[in-house]
Amino acid sequence: MTAPTPRRAVLVAALAVATAATAASVPGGGARAAGHPTPRAGGRPVDNRFWYAHRHWAAGTHHGTTAVDGARPGLRMTSAVGRTEYADPHTGRRATWEYATWTSPVHLSAVPATEAIASWNADTPAGTWIRIELRGTYTDATTTPWYTMARWASGETDIRRTSVDGQTDGRSTVWTDTLAVDAPAAAGGLRIAAWQLRLTLHRRPGATAGPTVWLAGAMASAVPDRFTVPASTPSGTARELAVPRYSQEVHAGRYPEYDNGGEAWCSPTSSQMVVEFWGGRAGADALAWVDRGYSDPQVCHAARSTYDAAYKGCGNWPFNAAYAATYRGLAGVVTRLGSLTDLETLIAAGIPVITSQSFRQEELTGAGYGTAGHLMTVVGFTAAGDVIANDPNSPDNPSVRRVYRRREWENIWLRTKRAGTGGKTASGSGGVCYLYAPARPAPAQIAALRSVGVL
Repeated sequence: MTAPTPRRAVLVAALAVATAATAASVPGGGARAAGHPTPRAGGRPVDNRFWYAHRHWAAGTHHGTTAVDGARPGLRMTSAVGRTEYADPHTGRRATWEYATWTSPVHLSAVPATEAIASWNADTPAGTWIRIELRGTYTDATTTPWYTMARWASGETDIRRTSVDGQTDGRSTVWTDTLAVDAPAAAGGLRIAAWQLRLTLHRRPGATAGPTVWLAGAMASAVPDRFTVPASTPSGTARELAVPRYSQEVHAGRYPEYDNGGEAWCSPTSSQMVVEFWGGRAGADALAWVDRGYSDPQVCHAARSTYDAAYKGCGNWPFNAAYAATYRGLAGVVTRLGSLTDLETLIAAGIPVITSQSFRQEELTGAGYGTAGHLMTVVGFTAAGDVIANDPNSPDNPSVRRVYRRREWENIWLRTKRAGTGGKTASGSGGVCYLYAPARPAPAQIAALRSVGVL
């Protein structure tokens, strides 16, 4: 019916560059960081930083990589700096790969963070894949190890895309797609003050071409624990975007090898709605594997293309954003927003937003179900400020459009704690969302993304 109970706490994704002094190389995990920075104060509990422009890719440390310009700047391999053997834990296949690396400058977070999530957009032709790593600098000036946040390819012929769960240094741990401080509730406790990424681009030995990375970054956040959030004031402006409507439920029982079939496909179904809103559509070749008797084969394709072999599900948030960005001219990131006012700003600029929420059935009037974690797409607001959502947990495509009460919806999305079944305390997403927009957004879209803290 809805997505399985999340194995991660709450996720994050993208921040802004630091000075050359803080970009100095730091030895392995636990070493004292050179020029350890003091975190800046900031109003939002979220800090986003993404590299995507030619000048961004030209910065950092290159080993066999280079920044390329053009309509969509990116990072590419120029030469291999070494070879490595990778034994895929999900297929048992071993293969040797050439690789090159790019290490970002150290980014000083505006928020001493309890969590961080990486996002990336890349092209990985057959015979290529990428590894995304993140290293944090704690507020006590020591560093984490280089944590693998993903081994990723858009296809499945070379490796299975996968998270690497359970990596830890005893003070922070990777949970699927989230790096989380282990004891975030401690007052004045350890936080992540700064971080950097390392991208390793792989190709088959002797090949002349490799992957291209168009965007990479992370979101760091420290959203306070809360069961309720203050009510926002509606803008009073009604607007609804013409986002396609797809039901996950019509796919129930289809392709159970991908997260037990359509009943768990809220995330890829939502992703597909927004991909098609921006004009993305899978070609006949990409859909040829889908049973011809199945409706909306592109939703099946989205589920397969977002499947995380370690998580054994299609709900890995950065994998969904990376899938969206495989469509020409589209970019995708995972972040957190702070209010329904932020959502209204994006809708006014023509940008639909995929949001994550959890709730008991009685907490969201008209939903007709409860969930430990569910994705839906906000497509507009009524004049009264109520939320118009394309909710994939619907029996068919026409019934996907829902109108939910503003105050109820706002609370189930933005809270971090909730009363679960049997009186137990459960987690909430704290405003997590996917943002998919043109890689070259219009001025009004740039203004909106900047207003909500993404640019």
